[in-house]
Amino acid sequence: MEEHGFTVVTEDVDDLDAVKAEYHVPEELHSCHTAIVDGYVIEGHVPVEEVNRLLAERPDIVGIAVAGMPGSAPGMEGAGGDASESFDVVAFDREGNTEVYASYPK
Repeated sequence: MEEHGFTVVTEDVDDLDAVKAEYHVPEELHSCHTAIVDGYVIEGHVPVEEVNRLLAERPDIVGIAVAGMPGSAPGMEGAGGDASESFDVVAFDREGNTEVYASYPK
């Protein structure tokens, strides 16, 4: 994210599930890390294009997520996963409602 102009501050926590609960991340969307960007929750390996789109459009949602760790998601390249694996970026609200925000590959 830093190479795309974002300032990254890392905070190690003992109970990441508590953080995910605090920010209303639906359990089925949990991934390896959670970020807060300008008031939105970014869960997992979300492509920077979708973060930028989120910040430009400012929809009435809590955040966006890529569940799990798909081999073709940003940051997962070369990690031994399937580089052709498709995945969805999912938007979610406080009530746990979800909808596909974007699909990859595009």
